[in-house]
Amino acid sequence: MKALVAITGRGLGGDAVNALNTIKTLEKHGINCEIALDKSAPGLLFEKNGYSWHKVKIPQAGGHAANKITTIKAGFKIVSAVLKMKKLIKKLDVDIVVGIIGGGAIVGCLGAKIARVPAVGILNTPLDTKICVKLNRCIVLPEDELFRKEVIPENVEKSFYANNPNYSKGDKNKALNLIKENAAENNFIFDENKKTILFSSGSSLFELMVKAVAKFSEENDDYNIVLIGIPLEKEYNNLLTSKKIINLKYINWVNDLYEYVDLAVLTDDGLMVQEVVRCNLPAISLTRVKYGRYHNIEGIYKGAIVEADFDELGGKIKEAFNNLDSMKKNSKKYSREISKSNDKISRIIKEEIEKK
Repeated sequence: MKALVAITGRGLGGDAVNALNTIKTLEKHGINCEIALDKSAPGLLFEKNGYSWHKVKIPQAGGHAANKITTIKAGFKIVSAVLKMKKLIKKLDVDIVVGIIGGGAIVGCLGAKIARVPAVGILNTPLDTKICVKLNRCIVLPEDELFRKEVIPENVEKSFYANNPNYSKGDKNKALNLIKENAAENNFIFDENKKTILFSSGSSLFELMVKAVAKFSEENDDYNIVLIGIPLEKEYNNLLTSKKIINLKYINWVNDLYEYVDLAVLTDDGLMVQEVVRCNLPAISLTRVKYGRYHNIEGIYKGAIVEADFDELGGKIKEAFNNLDSMKKNSKKYSREISKSNDKISRIIKEEIEKK
């Protein structure tokens, strides 16, 4: 069995991590995978993991931030992108196409439709949901509006993100040593006796998250503050001058970090939220960080995640520290469900292949 996995984005973090986990999961279930990325994508995450990819056109329409203008612009690009996707599908003679989020889902599913090959769309934005559920079987992720609905189309199933099938629990002592080492090299302030808070908006640091960590560092001396990610814009670095912010930038030991920190402040979307819940790490979801969008993640992981707007973050952090034990307890039931997502996603894709 062979699948072509069409992926939106730059192949660096976020959607790429989700795609990589899906690919590794499918491979463990006996499905070989070919990868398609936009021709402009650096694809560093796949390169580091030993994967090559096919360069095609996969336009983006802004995901959750899409508006009429960005959607129309993407629409003009999609026609030629779909034709090129169809050509690649025929050339590779795949059994199924898996379109992952946004442009990857739309172009992958449309290309499969005209190539008369089965497809599964893995979705979490309004635009890919609107289009792909009309074409083939789909899986909706927690940010998707259908994930919250009791009644959904017959060809749609809900699932948490695919997990890294090779995941192993992190090493708390390793994280401590690496934090201490980084703090010493950069003259950051770190006190091993204080609680530690992780701030991140994923591989890319968005402006509101940078402002949040800067403001919190000015107002608090009671915690160690750890930040991971690379600012989307260079000028954001001007807000990250405080020595109370242990700025780790991009790291490859995040699982170890999850085991060491006491609380995480993340955006209200994405794979990192699922990762911390899986690790029983209490978290704050900072709302409207990415393009003003809102997902009510607190409502999905009830009791495990506390939601906060920018102006109330300090108070919500205190609230979370007063309820760490109950948050950890509540996260365990979601952790069990998350652990089942790999088998669920693979089962759905295999079922579509078998219908061929």
